Amino acid sequence: MRHAGSLSASLILAALLATTAPALAYEETAVSGGGTIVGKVVFNGDVPMRKIITTKDQDVCGGIREEPEIIVNGEKAVKDAVVYLAKVDKGKAWPADVKPLLDQQHCIFSPRVQVMRAGKLEVKNSDPVLHNTHGFYGKRTAFNMALPNKDQVVETDLDRPGTVRIECDAHGWMLGWVYVVDNPYYAVTGEDGSFSIADVPPGDYVLVATHEFTGPVEIPVTVKAGESAATPVELKKQ
Repeated sequence: MRHAGSLSASLILAALLATTAPALAYEETAVSGGGTIVGKVVFNGDVPMRKIITTKDQDVCGGIREEPEIIVNGEKAVKDAVVYLAKVDKGKAWPADVKPLLDQQHCIFSPRVQVMRAGKLEVKNSDPVLHNTHGFYGKRTAFNMALPNKDQVVETDLDRPGTVRIECDAHGWMLGWVYVVDNPYYAVTGEDGSFSIADVPPGDYVLVATHEFTGPVEIPVTVKAGESAATPVELKKQ
C-alpha cells in the first residue's frame, strides 16, 4: 500500500538531492575552527493515522492496526526527520566505515529511516516468511530482491544520492526510507526531535530538513568558528 503524500515527498526530495550532471566528489579535509548546527524539528499540524490491513502472515506481521503518518511527542517534536547540509564539497571525514543494514522484523523495516553515503546496503530478512524488498529512486527501481529465508542477507548498491523509498511487494503496507547523501553533514532526529551537526567549516549553508509525510524545507544558516548555530525547524505538510 503506497501513500500518495509519501510518494510526492519522495519525488520532491529526489529532485533536490539528485541532478542529471555528475556530482563533484566530496573531499575529506581537516576542519579548523568548525562550528555546530543544533536545533529541534517540530510539526504543529494534525497527525493523520494510516490503517494497516494485514492480509497475510498475521502470526508474524500482527493484526489490523493504525499508525501515525508522522511521529510527534507532546511538544510536537518529530521523530525520524532527516536533517542535512546541501552542496558541501569538503569538510570532515565520513563516519567509520560501517556497512548500512536494512532489516525486516515482524514485517517492519528496521531502521524505518536511515541515512548513508552512496555505496553498498545490506538487506536482511529476520522473519520466517518471504519478503520481496523493492527500493525506488522516485519511480525508478533501485533494487528488487526476493528474500524467502529467515536470516537471509543480500547486498545491493545504492550508487547515487537521492531518496530511496522501500516497499515489500509481498506485504504492501511496509514502508521504509533510505536517504543517500553526498556529504557527512547529516542527522536523524530521535524521540525529542533534536539534532546536532558538528565540525562544520565556517560559512553560509542551506540546511534541509525533511520527513516523508511533509516533504522538505530549506533554511539558510551561518556557521561561525567555534560557535553553535541554533536552528529551529518547523515542518509543514505540502
